[in-house]
Amino acid sequence: MIRVALLLAFVAVCWAQVPQPCDSPKQWEGRRVMTDQTKKFQEIAKYTYDAVNRRTRAIEEVQRGTERDYYDVLHLYNEDKEYRLNLKTKTCNVTKPSHPFFETRVPPGSKFLFEAEAGAAQVPGEHLTVQNWDITFDDGAKYAIAVTSPDCVPIFAAYYSKDVGFLIENFFDIHAGISDPAVFIPPSECMGL
Repeated sequence: MIRVALLLAFVAVCWAQVPQPCDSPKQWEGRRVMTDQTKKFQEIAKYTYDAVNRRTRAIEEVQRGTERDYYDVLHLYNEDKEYRLNLKTKTCNVTKPSHPFFETRVPPGSKFLFEAEAGAAQVPGEHLTVQNWDITFDDGAKYAIAVTSPDCVPIFAAYYSKDVGFLIENFFDIHAGISDPAVFIPPSECMGL
């Protein structure tokens, strides 16, 4: 009987050590590099993210093949609007977002893959712990994300679906919170559209 109790205690301790999906910051600013190599697409952006109010803003440098464009893109998902200002031509298009709001986080039900140290391991202030997760959604889409531990700040995400293709996102220079809430006001060139 004591052996069974010890075995159950051991299993409980081991189970408690398996990382659980974490919640990433709901509001942050930083930089994002998104690529889709199959479409020869790369976007480098100053990025503002607000999961609380379901909105994003990106000042983008976009390269498709050999063509390069610059955009100011505001997604207001609660209003079902996307404002896309071409920064070269000052032309603004207002449409519905081409995709639903997707929270940058470790989705519930994700599988923990592994944990690693990035940087000079065991040197204080010179490394961070990164957890890697993945999940396959009901529609067959696949998502993988790497986040810092214990703060759950996203640093890498990859998404694949038949409709979208294979997108890779890298995040850096992340700062929690939003320094200027006015960032979510549409550009003046888009007013009245």
